[in-house]
Amino acid sequence: MNREIPNLRHLRAFHAVAQSQSISAASRQVFISQPAITQAIAKMEKTLGVTLFDRRPDGVFLTEPGRLFHDRVERMLRYLQSGVGEVLRSAGRRGARPAQNLDQMLTGVQLRALIAIADARNFSLAARSVGISQPALHRAARELEHLADVPLFEKVSRGIALTRPADVLVMQAKLALVEYDMGLEELADWKTADSGRLVIGAMPLARTFLLPTAINALLRERPEARVEVVDGPYEDLLHGLRQGDLDLLVGALRNPVPIDDVVQESLFNDPLAVVARVGHPLSQRGQIGIADIARCDWVVPRRGTPTRAHFEQLFADAGVALPRSLIETGAINLIRGLLTASDRLTLISLHQIRHEMQWGLLAPLPFKLPHTARPIGLTVRRDWRPTAAQARFISLLKEAGRVIHAA
Repeated sequence: MNREIPNLRHLRAFHAVAQSQSISAASRQVFISQPAITQAIAKMEKTLGVTLFDRRPDGVFLTEPGRLFHDRVERMLRYLQSGVGEVLRSAGRRGARPAQNLDQMLTGVQLRALIAIADARNFSLAARSVGISQPALHRAARELEHLADVPLFEKVSRGIALTRPADVLVMQAKLALVEYDMGLEELADWKTADSGRLVIGAMPLARTFLLPTAINALLRERPEARVEVVDGPYEDLLHGLRQGDLDLLVGALRNPVPIDDVVQESLFNDPLAVVARVGHPLSQRGQIGIADIARCDWVVPRRGTPTRAHFEQLFADAGVALPRSLIETGAINLIRGLLTASDRLTLISLHQIRHEMQWGLLAPLPFKLPHTARPIGLTVRRDWRPTAAQARFISLLKEAGRVIHAA
């Protein structure tokens, strides 16, 4: 993670001025001189390209872009306080004596070092990833550990491991930096409402129609928007969402919700079907049974996915052994190639093979699969507050979901 870490001292000063509407009151609160606060705000305004405060004889008041940015800074500082709170609780359990006002003493340099070490699990690799010397990174990390008065790092056989309080602090720090980035996005959107940025975790069931439809619609409205789509196993995507690397996940929802800091919203229900190439021998029959499909070779999703669980349960409920020849993959291109060139079968969402059915390549077989419709939707962090571009994208996802539901 080689992202720019903002000046936390300046952000705290900005927050204090916004809260008190007075530079002198803010100076007493954050122990920074009035000229230094004035200079810090002027520097922020120049960097951000907006006026944050309206200076009047009766005080200083947030402008419209100032209010937008302040909301994000406030959320950012709240995340950092939450992370520091875990460190303080750990210190209390150990009878340690951490520095007073630890959250106020935390610096951007220390955060940068901590996050880099968490990602690399090695001091040398962490220093290289952020472009500073190893002694400088090591010093910043140990200064933070000294202020916390609790161990943050442990030597293990493969490098450096983080302790529990350090892990929590890193997660909250990453979410804090996401809020800062979203603040920058909202200021850019305030200047010109055709931009925005989204990082979407995409699961297989969303890639055929739902995501392409919503992304194309968003880019017609916001041609300067930047959209990144990340594929991967659900567990990896969920981790990225919770760490703030992804804005939302789109695909099959889990029941129950895997962890309480994310929330799910269903867009439509998608049934499973036993699918084969057009012209498959079994497609000529009026109805087929479990014994017919058990004799076939199969292409199936990897273990741990909902569809794989349905596949195994299908045969278990019938008391029939699983087919012997199984190829594991979730890649639709590979599934299409394997099925069209053989008599293999697969268990798959009808929405996922929408195009293959339109092209006359694949078709569902006459095999009844009751109670397999799964909710497809989006997953976000519980406390996530989307930018205007992200909120619009969610609206477009819902519109695409309604189209699919009506089909």
